[in-house]
Amino acid sequence: MPNVLSSIGKSLAFAAAGMAVAAVLLFYGGLVGLKIAEGLIVVLILAAYALRNRVSGFSDPNTGASDPGELTQIAREVLDDLPDPVLLAETDGRVKLANKAMRALVGVDIEHKNVSAVLRTPAVLEAVLHTAATGKDASLEFMQHVPVERHYRAFVSRTVQAPKLTVLVLQDLTAVKRAEEARADFIANASHELRTPLAAVSGFIDTLRGHAKDDPEAREKFLGIMSDEAGRMRRLINDLLSLTRIELNEHVPPGGAVDIVGIVRDAAAALAPLADADKVNVTIDAGGSIPAVTGDRDELIQLFQNLIQNAIKYGKPGGHVRVGVTVSPTAVPGRHGAPALVSVAVQDDGEGIPREAIPRLTERFYRVDVKRSRERGGTGLGLAIVKHIVNRHQGRLQIESQPGEGSTFTVLLPVFDAKPPAGAAVTELL
Repeated sequence: MPNVLSSIGKSLAFAAAGMAVAAVLLFYGGLVGLKIAEGLIVVLILAAYALRNRVSGFSDPNTGASDPGELTQIAREVLDDLPDPVLLAETDGRVKLANKAMRALVGVDIEHKNVSAVLRTPAVLEAVLHTAATGKDASLEFMQHVPVERHYRAFVSRTVQAPKLTVLVLQDLTAVKRAEEARADFIANASHELRTPLAAVSGFIDTLRGHAKDDPEAREKFLGIMSDEAGRMRRLINDLLSLTRIELNEHVPPGGAVDIVGIVRDAAAALAPLADADKVNVTIDAGGSIPAVTGDRDELIQLFQNLIQNAIKYGKPGGHVRVGVTVSPTAVPGRHGAPALVSVAVQDDGEGIPREAIPRLTERFYRVDVKRSRERGGTGLGLAIVKHIVNRHQGRLQIESQPGEGSTFTVLLPVFDAKPPAGAAVTELL
């Protein structure tokens, strides 16, 4: 008995030490220490299995039977504590263990199935099978397109001690890729958008230093224009920062319940000065009992502020903006047994949008009327922000418009479900 307990203690200490070192490397080492940390994950797995093998020799003194169920649970708990998805496959191709993070991606009840029935990305499956056959480590990147675009790097290794296991570890690169795309977009688009106001401000500064230096009337005029251009640059930078932040978290859906009617009312109240200046009447119709939706309050307020502000700016002067909140019977696409959606429709009575322009409205820096947009303080990023917030909330955006009859922007958001249906969070990743 003392020998068995000593073995258990050594194995647990080995696993705990490996976990601590792996955590430090993952936190401080970043991408540089990733390969080392991956090796330590394998060490943890071996430690857990070593613990199982040692204790499996321990028998109940009354029945003589061992208790492997408890041992498997110990190994599972070690793996479930890891933040990255991990999958273990035996030499015959059967899935031995999948941690909590991996089950969230590929589905539950996958153990004892063949890896070919679990991994849906051919390149990842091929790497697992090749490593299982040859023992050579593999590393590759791949992308998931639905429900939102996500990027991963897969590491495949094979243990060298009995039992031989093929280990698949995934690292989520989505935030890194989105940061790279944001930088590229900033260089391609933002630099162009900033160049015009910067050139105007620089030109007026030179003028004020030159022949208009002693002209009070010209000075006041130019300073006013410079103030407008500086405000335009400030709004552009704020929208770019906001869009980048939203895109970085787009693949992480919110989990809290929020009062959508209260959010819409707060968004409209914040825009009351703008509506009063344009003599536009904003009304909110929330008939019946509206359930809470799943969402991030700050992002949803930003979303509806953008839509209501657009309706005020591009609607009829002295006109009417209507915001209707209802429960839609339509279920969320891809979520079997999901509850209904809450529909928020923002309707204006402006000139409308040409049919050919509607598909491009959510593109960055796209404007139907560039001159009018700039005059009204638009940056061309408002509807792009709306689109990405809707995507993060697993909702839908619908745009309807007829020239001369106004436009309606409808956002559909899933009703909050405290107990989501089994498998609702599973995405067909691999």
